[in-house]
Amino acid sequence: MAKVKVSKFDIAEYLDDEVMIEEYLNNALEEGNTEDLIAAIGHIAKAKGMTRIASETGMSRPSLYKALAKGSKPQFETIQKVIKALGGNLSVNMG
Repeated sequence: MAKVKVSKFDIAEYLDDEVMIEEYLNNALEEGNTEDLIAAIGHIAKAKGMTRIASETGMSRPSLYKALAKGSKPQFETIQKVIKALGGNLSVNMG
């Protein structure tokens, strides 16, 4: 029997256009918890390029990975910087 090679699923490989990224992040905001949202931001940052995002946020690459790692509790300022570097913004719609 031939061996089957299975690679680990990486959602960042599928976040290749702005519409997909927006839908993914909005879904995480609507249906997930804080940990899910941080993970989604991390996946998007990986898709866009961690080196570029780290540079635009003024963070080191290892610090960015650490801030967006599973179980992390990044400061709100960090999340704001990363979302801005991703090309997004935070807004509130009360209606």
